[in-house]
Amino acid sequence: KKVAIVFEGRDAAGKGSTIKRFIEYLNPRGFRVVALGVPTEEEKNNWFGRYEKHLPNAGEIVFFDRSWYNRAVVEPAMGYCTEEQYMSFMDNVIKWEEKMIKRQGLILIKFWFSITKEKQMKRFDLRQQSPLKYWKFSPNDAKVVDKWEIIGQYKNQMFNNTASRTSPWVIINSNDKKI
Repeated sequence: KKVAIVFEGRDAAGKGSTIKRFIEYLNPRGFRVVALGVPTEEEKNNWFGRYEKHLPNAGEIVFFDRSWYNRAVVEPAMGYCTEEQYMSFMDNVIKWEEKMIKRQGLILIKFWFSITKEKQMKRFDLRQQSPLKYWKFSPNDAKVVDKWEIIGQYKNQMFNNTASRTSPWVIINSNDKKI
């Protein structure tokens, strides 16, 4: 089987720590974690191609710590993509996923980790104070605080337009990581 698990959510929602728990006891030969950085100009214009090369091979699980869905929420909210790039993504993502599912035999699981604004702020504060986690607080994190509402609007549009019978969203309340 080929399994891709998408971990999306606001910054500090617990995506990375959840992936860590998923992979803790897995055989390292059977999985990969993909956490891509800032896209190149070419990748910005070939958005799906950027991720296709990281999709799983037979017998492999790939955990996406953020994914192609950056184009649905973070990028437009932060001004990192054009309106045309955003609309093209929204118009084509379900077709692209269904092609991967039907033609490539991909099993796709999409998680959204949901937290409150208060919990996000608390986790940001903890990150900044921790000698082990300070590196997780980026200049981008400081910017998203002021974009809570607009990110929420893009998130809702994403849910309404990118969930399908073959690739629904699974929403996880991640305010309490232990639960």
